[in-house]
Amino acid sequence: MKPRWRNPSLIAGGAIVCALAAAAALGPSMVAADPLAINLNLVLAPAGWAHPLGCDALGRDVLARLLWGARISLSVSVAVVAVSVTLGSIIGGTAALAGGAADELMMRLIDVLLAFPGILFALALAAILGPGLLDLTIALCAIGWTGYARLVRGEILSLRERDYVVAARALGSRTERLLWRHLLPALAGPLIVRTSFGVAAIIVAEAALSFLGLGARLPTPTWGNMLDEGRAFLLIAPNLTAAPGAAIGLAVLGFNLLGDGLNRALDQRR
Repeated sequence: MKPRWRNPSLIAGGAIVCALAAAAALGPSMVAADPLAINLNLVLAPAGWAHPLGCDALGRDVLARLLWGARISLSVSVAVVAVSVTLGSIIGGTAALAGGAADELMMRLIDVLLAFPGILFALALAAILGPGLLDLTIALCAIGWTGYARLVRGEILSLRERDYVVAARALGSRTERLLWRHLLPALAGPLIVRTSFGVAAIIVAEAALSFLGLGARLPTPTWGNMLDEGRAFLLIAPNLTAAPGAAIGLAVLGFNLLGDGLNRALDQRR
């Protein structure tokens, strides 16, 4: 049997994610073109040596805007997932340890939120808050924590009867100490796997909201608003939509492969 950390999904997903992270961190500084600079002499210029992915309807370099959009998309996605994991872990863990009416109330609240399609709920909230990266992040965090809360609650319900947790309770450990010292470390594996899939989902959600004009304010480039700007020139300049579309697809593929690989590795370990 292959070593658990050398499965193809994990290697391919890790390579894609690392490449995307490097492009987001270093790409904008390595491309000479300004992603916001308008040059009417280069309107819809085709791909060439100076502009590898061509130029958009205002003569702006597509590659420079794509790399800058990668920085925004990945930053927003990681921030949303980090907040969602923290909030979901606290709420789910507290509900599982408290039990009774508190657990029932928290779970019914989560059921109500999950009854609505997540993207529609985020769309409504983003429309109320208005366009902007901070408002978009808040809207995505408002729907992102529920899945982590259910995951943590379910796992803790099975862990809280273990001998070491019962012993810690008997020694007088408070709920907060039980949660952070004994239970959440045991949930690291499932949470890491869920986080990888969660980043992929948030990338798609952020691009969808930006496509609808509820993301970063123009002219700040994101993959979603690049798709929106390029759809008017789909027939004469397909690179304007193909580039951000391929970037979104590659990012989602990378994080999903990474999550699948981590899941297989942790299953073998268990």
